[in-house]
Amino acid sequence: MSTPILNGLGQALRWLRDRQGKKQYQVADTAGITKGMLSAYETGRQRPSLETLEKILDTLGCDLNDLHNAIQIINGRPEKMKRRGEGVDEDPPAPRPEGGGGRSEVARILNRRDPLPFEEERAFSEMLDGFHRLLRYFHERMAPPARPSEPQDDGEEK
Repeated sequence: MSTPILNGLGQALRWLRDRQGKKQYQVADTAGITKGMLSAYETGRQRPSLETLEKILDTLGCDLNDLHNAIQIINGRPEKMKRRGEGVDEDPPAPRPEGGGGRSEVARILNRRDPLPFEEERAFSEMLDGFHRLLRYFHERMAPPARPSEPQDDGEEK
């Protein structure tokens, strides 16, 4: 039975991994799973347990919000992406677990060990989300000319 909320989970995991330039074996080793299992998750042949999913996301330095947004990108629904903190109170997020893996995506990108003030973190997150939307826009704009069916139809008829 397919769970609609998880459609594209494997592709989203791969997208998050590729975005960081990490190889499957690197993520698998750090998460404590085999490269074959990670491959099975990314191709959709298997679904990870919640515990394993948490380990993979921690290894990638991502959280459920990042995963949700990656799934929306994969499924072609960028309008359903959520900004960090959207739909919750304006209080700062709870501290993440110990270690460098607990840094936010923005802190990692800026190579900061100390947390940013909440408003700065939110502003940078929104800018990053906007940048990703811009990249998707350019990707979609450049993709249509690569369709092989149109030139073949013209060539066969003439």
